[in-house]
Amino acid sequence: MARYIGPKSKISRRFNEPIFGPSKALQKKSYPPGQHGRVRKKKSEYAIQLMEKGKAKYIYGLLEKQFSNLFHKAAKKKGVTGELLLQFLETRLDNVVYRLGITPTRRAARQLVSHKHITVNDQIVNIPSYALRVGDMIGLDEKAKSSNYIVERISNHFYNKSNWLEWDSKQMKGKIIALPNREEIPEKINEQSIVELYSK
Repeated sequence: MARYIGPKSKISRRFNEPIFGPSKALQKKSYPPGQHGRVRKKKSEYAIQLMEKGKAKYIYGLLEKQFSNLFHKAAKKKGVTGELLLQFLETRLDNVVYRLGITPTRRAARQLVSHKHITVNDQIVNIPSYALRVGDMIGLDEKAKSSNYIVERISNHFYNKSNWLEWDSKQMKGKIIALPNREEIPEKINEQSIVELYSK
């Protein structure tokens, strides 16, 4: 499982975006970390492409090899490679658990999946990178359903309503009803820069 255990605020400041969720550090210091953070330098096209790839990896919690494998998988399919890559990232089990509002972060979602609290089509799946398909049902095991934290979170309507996901609050189950369009993915990622980087 890919994990970043370093300082979160530094990563958020590097990209000037709340990569791991809301960050007060961005309000206090809106410049990159390090002694040269305040120095304005014009970034090269290659540097921008690397930053976009790095941003996507941190957001979705992937290592280089995992990310590269997903890109090459997207490149082999018919369609727009950048959008297909984002679809593969979005339909990972840990991301869908996060999108359904079951957990506040993707890191918490990965932990819930790894601890065998998430089911796919009524079967426990403990692989965060598990690729979901249209029609798959995502649910909670009995222990997770009895967790006050999860129940309270779901009952408070933390579910990020997306046209490609459906949530049944009574059964505490979610369903993938379609693959997400680019417009339905809120992350500020320039996927075309990533495609250009791998095309070199």
